[in-house]
Amino acid sequence: MRLELRDQMRKSGYMFFSGYRPNESIVDIAESFGRPLVPWENGLVQTLVPRTEAAPNTYSGTFGLGHFPFHSDLAHWRTPPRYLLLRCITGYMDVPTLMIDGHDLIDTVTIDVLARAIFKPRRPRDGNVSLLRLCESVEDVMRIRWDEVFLKPASRIGEIANLQVREWLSTCTPTARSLAQTHDTLLIDNWRMLHARSAIRVGREDRAIERVYLEALH
Repeated sequence: MRLELRDQMRKSGYMFFSGYRPNESIVDIAESFGRPLVPWENGLVQTLVPRTEAAPNTYSGTFGLGHFPFHSDLAHWRTPPRYLLLRCITGYMDVPTLMIDGHDLIDTVTIDVLARAIFKPRRPRDGNVSLLRLCESVEDVMRIRWDEVFLKPASRIGEIANLQVREWLSTCTPTARSLAQTHDTLLIDNWRMLHARSAIRVGREDRAIERVYLEALH
């Protein structure tokens, strides 16, 4: 299973499991896949539910029940989580998770532009403002980060990359995977794939998805 998982992640950047291991928790599954990461205190498992109102420094506070833009999770951190694991509590076929392969982004915008593009977090983190590259070589892979809400250009080439990435994202066709049934599970390479949540339709406000971050696979 571990070899199959690694091969599929290298091939596609994600892996979907239908009705996966119904008698186990997301923590059990995360630990079987790799090393879970606690991004903040008491934050091992986050339950994602649609909100019409939330803090302004969150996606829900900015977009409410609307479509979330494509992003990589915690892109404003110096080292974003390597993988994210999503598991359905209550889901719907018509509220899919959308994904775009960052390798296609590199092919289009070019590694030259993305690797030289400097961005900074919208707000200081722990009192500091880090300068971050959209794309860089880490652990023999190209780590891509993108978040149009929490990252802002901090250089001329960053401004150019910002326009080119936004334009490309507006025209490409994403892969859609619906966490529709309880226990449906989706593992995403957060250093490679950009993902988004589709808009929440009327009657789908009780959608609930669990999330755990992993720093590595076994």
